[in-house]
Amino acid sequence: MIFTYRKFADRFWTWRGYEIGYCAEGLTENLDKPALVLIHGFGASVGHWRKNLPVLAQEFRVYAIDLVGFGSSAQPNPSNLAYTFETWGQQVADFVREVVGDRAILIGNSIGAVVAMQAAIYAPDLIVKTVLINCSLRLLQEQNQLAMPWFKRVGVKVVQNILGVREIAKLFFDRVRQPRSVKQILSQAYFHKEAITDELIEILIKPAQNPHAVDVFMAFVRYSQGPRPEDLLAILPCDAIVLWGDRDPWEPISLGRASFTKFTAVKEFMAIANAGHCPQDEVPEVVNEILLRVLAL
Repeated sequence: MIFTYRKFADRFWTWRGYEIGYCAEGLTENLDKPALVLIHGFGASVGHWRKNLPVLAQEFRVYAIDLVGFGSSAQPNPSNLAYTFETWGQQVADFVREVVGDRAILIGNSIGAVVAMQAAIYAPDLIVKTVLINCSLRLLQEQNQLAMPWFKRVGVKVVQNILGVREIAKLFFDRVRQPRSVKQILSQAYFHKEAITDELIEILIKPAQNPHAVDVFMAFVRYSQGPRPEDLLAILPCDAIVLWGDRDPWEPISLGRASFTKFTAVKEFMAIANAGHCPQDEVPEVVNEILLRVLAL
């Protein structure tokens, strides 16, 4: 079988009247195993799994989905659809039920890991396992903010209020979605700088040029509600495998290990040496080998 390294979604599914982009490989084989569903992080898309999907598809049916608001999926106005983990979790649960149509293992990176857990809670009859890669710790979630010094809490609210003004948010977003800015942001998140390619920058920038991308950005940066990963792990109805790049500056592995390993749902917590926030893209050969091994059990 010949696999293509897809940068963007090439299939579409209608969910609640909105077009949702996704990719799929290995659909005619491996029907005896649960399917894999890959869920990207904030600002990313199916293309962030381009180095993983064709390899995993040699052993599994594999899907990669664009969350609503990102990638090739629709970007409805936040007044019509809330950009929350509940929304994305229901989207993924419905995708598994309507498109995959079978048992599934959810693999998520960053906020995609939180979405995976939320979806598993919504569809316990279909989701048999979750794999959490550098899961977002949601450090700015409202309950977590209570642990901050008062001046930091005030600072967060001030920034969120400023970015609630569309004209200001658009000026900021216009700067952020430039290639140079995207490369600078990736240079913080990635330990392996050679993984920051023109192709990766294109994957992140192209969806950000859509007319309503700034509205999605505004909605998410002001979103401090919803579940923390700890809240979901406490009620997760399936096992969780945790992978974590040990050089992640945004979601420190020390915090993840201290928090996540307390929960019985977490069966393994594995550090990925010399990798940042997106190890599936930085060191795909390492992550692919781990996934094929742990998912074969």
